[in-house]
Amino acid sequence: MWVYEKKLQYPVDIKNPNPRLAGLIITQLGGPDGELGASLRYLSQRYTAPYPEIKGILTDVGTEELAHVEMVSTIVYQLTRNLTPEQISEAGFDKYFVDHTTGIYPIAASGVPFSASPFQSKGDVITDMVEDLAAEGATSY
Repeated sequence: MWVYEKKLQYPVDIKNPNPRLAGLIITQLGGPDGELGASLRYLSQRYTAPYPEIKGILTDVGTEELAHVEMVSTIVYQLTRNLTPEQISEAGFDKYFVDHTTGIYPIAASGVPFSASPFQSKGDVITDMVEDLAAEGATSY
């Protein structure tokens, strides 16, 4: 169904590790308004869309969100690779590191693991679209 290009949508090339920043950015992967939840929201809602055009849009947007998962994961990886034990401890990254080392694990910055509970898929196109609009407006900059 999809054609996967084996490259990031936008290149990521971070030279200096920064585990404190990684601990914040990780929420864009697995937090309540993160990219993983966004992709699953759209890809779940597409099945009950009443028109092929809506189904297609939801598939496109869900796939786009998966590209964001790749970019955020790459950012977190590059911010945490080759860390010393001192850097891990000083940055407060040790709680994450104990369970996941520098593996990419979908988690919120608060430490709560990813859950599908923040998003909804009701099967009613209007309700689902309102959910999507609310989620897209919930970004925290």
